[in-house]
Amino acid sequence: MVADSGSAGDAALREAIDRAERGDAEAFGELYRLLARRVNGLCRHLLGSREDAEDATSEVFLRVRVALGRYDRSVPFGAWLTGIATHLCVDRLRRRGRERRLFDPEPLPEAGGPEPSPLGELMADEERAALGRAIARLPERHRVPLTLRYYGEMSYDEIAARLGLTREQVAINLFRAKQRLRRSLARGGTP
Repeated sequence: MVADSGSAGDAALREAIDRAERGDAEAFGELYRLLARRVNGLCRHLLGSREDAEDATSEVFLRVRVALGRYDRSVPFGAWLTGIATHLCVDRLRRRGRERRLFDPEPLPEAGGPEPSPLGELMADEERAALGRAIARLPERHRVPLTLRYYGEMSYDEIAARLGLTREQVAINLFRAKQRLRRSLARGGTP
């Protein structure tokens, strides 16, 4: 999510982290400016909705503000931030599933095609846009592990721990997600 390559952007990020840890509110605003778009893109892919992603992004940064003093510098900041965002989104997806079972007598219809996400806006070519639409149409059990693997850059073991699955279940869900994506893209992106 955030590279640790020693670039000028990384230096600005490290400086903002240092200042934010010391309680500098402007530095926390700088962290938000530097990272909110990436966090929002991840949340958007996980939750499938712009509004839900915006709410989740705000909550992620509230959690970061509270937890920043406990940030372990041996872990890349991007991985730490991705973990917070992923955990929050997975919790919301679980809660959404429980709420549907409690309050909806019938399953909700699938949402229409996704609106452009911040990540989608960066993708210029049509193949990537079609892939994004196909991912958004995947069932949650396939979309979430796929998003964590390729957008969150998490290992199978990390995904298994985050979702409460075995490594083998993660592998099966990823395999099935890729199969569904291939079929969808072969049909021109239709489900």
